[in-house]
Amino acid sequence: MCGFCGYVNQKDVPSDTISKMADRIKHRGPDDEQYFQDENVSMGFRRLSIIDLAHGGQPLFSKDQKKVLTFNGEIYNYKEIRKELQDQGYEFETDVDSEVLIRGYEAWGSGLLKKLRGMYAFVIYDKAKNEVFGARDHFGIKPLYYYDDGDAFMYGSEIKSFLSNPAFNKQLNISLLPIHLSFEFIPSEETMFKNVYKVMPGTYFIHHIDSKKTETHRYYQFNYDHIDNSQNVEEDAKKIEGLVKDSVKAHMVADVEVGSFLSSGVDSSYVLNEASKLKPIKSFSLGFDNSKYSELSWSTDFANQIGQENTPIKITDEDYFDFLPTMMYYMDEPLSNPSAIQLFYLAKGTRKQVKVALSGEGADEFFGGYNTYLEAKPFERYQKYVPGFIRNTLAKMVTKMPRFHGRRFLIRGAQPLSERYYRVNYVFNYDDRNRLLKDQSLNRDSGAYSKHIFDEVKDKDEMTQMQYFDINTWLPFDILQKADRMSMANSLEVRTPLVDKEVAEFASTMPIKTRINNEGTKISLRKAAENALPEKVAMKEKLGFPSPIASWIREPKFHKRIVRAFTSDVAQKFFNTDELMRILKEHDEGKSSMQKIMTPYLFILWYEVYFPEDTDADTINKVELQA
Repeated sequence: MCGFCGYVNQKDVPSDTISKMADRIKHRGPDDEQYFQDENVSMGFRRLSIIDLAHGGQPLFSKDQKKVLTFNGEIYNYKEIRKELQDQGYEFETDVDSEVLIRGYEAWGSGLLKKLRGMYAFVIYDKAKNEVFGARDHFGIKPLYYYDDGDAFMYGSEIKSFLSNPAFNKQLNISLLPIHLSFEFIPSEETMFKNVYKVMPGTYFIHHIDSKKTETHRYYQFNYDHIDNSQNVEEDAKKIEGLVKDSVKAHMVADVEVGSFLSSGVDSSYVLNEASKLKPIKSFSLGFDNSKYSELSWSTDFANQIGQENTPIKITDEDYFDFLPTMMYYMDEPLSNPSAIQLFYLAKGTRKQVKVALSGEGADEFFGGYNTYLEAKPFERYQKYVPGFIRNTLAKMVTKMPRFHGRRFLIRGAQPLSERYYRVNYVFNYDDRNRLLKDQSLNRDSGAYSKHIFDEVKDKDEMTQMQYFDINTWLPFDILQKADRMSMANSLEVRTPLVDKEVAEFASTMPIKTRINNEGTKISLRKAAENALPEKVAMKEKLGFPSPIASWIREPKFHKRIVRAFTSDVAQKFFNTDELMRILKEHDEGKSSMQKIMTPYLFILWYEVYFPEDTDADTINKVELQA
């Protein structure tokens, strides 16, 4: 596990720039730092040692010294690939998975990617071809970005490393502000910085140094092309049992102690239980003093039942609000998911005892765990039996009426799924944004921005389309994004056994009847877990990451901070501040959601951190000192 960065050399960029870039991401790899530079490329590496602690330094070279690798992640099947390469005559000097990547690239080029099982982002500088090759894992567990303005090219594990390169022209990608306000993240390769791009999950890039051209290629695409309607819950549960057992075993391989996050939910409980069958394992749980929002009693009881040590970790309201600007620094882009800070403090407490932790992300997306998936069938029936012109007429009529039970259903029932699905207008809808944005001309149709994702599975049922959308947006750009940033901010490696190529391959074959029914969500996974866990844990309703943040916002000391932000120069630059204050007042009265407060609030804090030159707050220096 590590962080890396690099750039194609430019004459006005000093040679020590690469070390300054790597210093900005030293939290990703505090154990070691190494560099490579030649006339074309500069590469930096920060290592967090997990496997073969005495070796594995990077950059790593091919035998002929013509290829240079930096790598972040874990390859869980590296021993099998290593054996295949040895059979072809390739020799190895270490037992680290990174060596498999560079030898595999020598043997198969980009074909190597189809063989890998793991979480990874890596870059190889090929001197002979004079190009830079970079790739990201199947589901986007590990991050990879690049900056390309047609002249300068740089890449890195985190965007913040670019700040130390004088060739980086830092600009806000303001056209994406309404998209961010809708989704709370950007569901595409674009970012909130102009000319900075995510390497998408399952994608690799090639940057040609001579022509200064960058091309991207998709090598993996999750799909539902092989759904098997003959499958039943009992058979699928049995298959899931074997897959989870195998995946947890693969994710436990390390030369340091591995722990596990534990909430009260079935996913993390199932992962911990499987891990405990292999060796004793410490678990770590987060909670609050207020038992209404705390899951600590559940998690402690469960750990005791299976005979494993559990460490409870608590955070306070001061911890939460004081850390928000620093969270924005670590996150790179604004993200308003309230559980991000909880993950930070969970990771912080975990890192005091272990260097690696398992986590249960991915089960809801792959196995159908969100309650919102249950609404697919009522809408499908409504659209099947009620003609479109009637649905449209009803929607127009009720829009003008006062609120009543069923009004929202009738309005949404006239919309296609690509507009109706709540993730598309997760925080603010089009009309909300019109009122909120200072420059209304920026407003965009968020449904149109992401429609192509639904179109990729337009021949599938609506519930399957919802899951597909979440796997391609919510999972990589929210769930996995915050898991990576908040854990690596604490130099902790988090592994996700349920976000796994083999697990996903089977999940893609499951029919609706083995994912969700009238009795509940992710029914096959719960059935598999029920065979190993107490029934009350296996069948426990999904809670997410409960917290008292909504009530904290109303407390005078924190309310005052939000008012300051909502009336600041930054707020006035982008938003109608009267509307911000109206939303805050509605929240005080219990009429507005917490997300409608936190999304603009955290955008303002993020902007103050990354664009201090446009504010009267010298935030970035203070934040970097705290980080």
